[in-house]
Amino acid sequence: MTQASHSQEATVIAPPIDVRSVSKWFGNVVAVNDVSLQVNPGITGLLGPNGAGKTTLLHMIAGLAKPSEGEVKLLGEPVRDNPQLYHRVGFMSEHESVYGFLTGREFVELAARLYGLEPLSPPVDRAIELVGLTDVQGRTLSTYSRGMRQRMRLAATLVHDLEVLLLDEPLNGTDPRQRIEFQNLMRKLASEGRTILISSHILEEVELLAGSILLMVSGKLAASGDFHAIRAKLDERPYKVRIVSSDSRAMAAALVRLDAVDSVSIDAEGAVEIMTRNVSDLQRSVPRLAQEQHIRLLRVEPLDESLESVFSYLVER
Repeated sequence: MTQASHSQEATVIAPPIDVRSVSKWFGNVVAVNDVSLQVNPGITGLLGPNGAGKTTLLHMIAGLAKPSEGEVKLLGEPVRDNPQLYHRVGFMSEHESVYGFLTGREFVELAARLYGLEPLSPPVDRAIELVGLTDVQGRTLSTYSRGMRQRMRLAATLVHDLEVLLLDEPLNGTDPRQRIEFQNLMRKLASEGRTILISSHILEEVELLAGSILLMVSGKLAASGDFHAIRAKLDERPYKVRIVSSDSRAMAAALVRLDAVDSVSIDAEGAVEIMTRNVSDLQRSVPRLAQEQHIRLLRVEPLDESLESVFSYLVER
């Protein structure tokens, strides 16, 4: 091998998150089954229905659980039993774990102490300001709303100078305004070169954030890659939507003329059921049609929008 070849090998940069043929089982239950993936800097969504194995996979990536088989590396290093590596990684679990008697600031200071940060004030001030809770940092966590507790937990996760951020269902309990603020913060962190992996069971939650996604179902990786390419596959899948209105027959007659609608029927309860392959067009058209026909909309709901059915469609293709 030439000296130039050695030089080229030395410059190869490992992906920040590198999962190789990883499996995890608990007794006879296989939670993660032979998953291999790489995550590069930027925002990546880890999507799947509840029970798909997302949390177990995140725990292995964070070093909190040991794979039954396979290997996980973070920032080019083995993740298990590597305390120095943990100073470069932030992990926020799905389950809310806060001490209600602590103030928000005390909670973030506790995280800073665990990371060995000195002095405490600058990183704590910065983290709390990032999540927009400076004005309530002196209140006890027991007085916070769920969304506020989520944001203060995020501040504790961000208090050190991390390179990799792992978030498990971080938007649970947050309101629309808080979600927009969260999205802006994630984009800011990603623009600084950090690697962010966000787990969620809600497709639309990640659509606005992630350039690439990992889709898990039944412990396996069903698909991965560019979000828009995968979403295009999902848009080929027919969706069933149920509409409850003040005049189902008039609503059905109006809907049947839409190009976005494949079929229309009225169920046993008198509601309109629609099959469509273009949900976005349908969403825009239904309110307009109702207004034109002087029909009052009572409820519009998907009947098979669960990610389980979405992934089943992808896996079958």
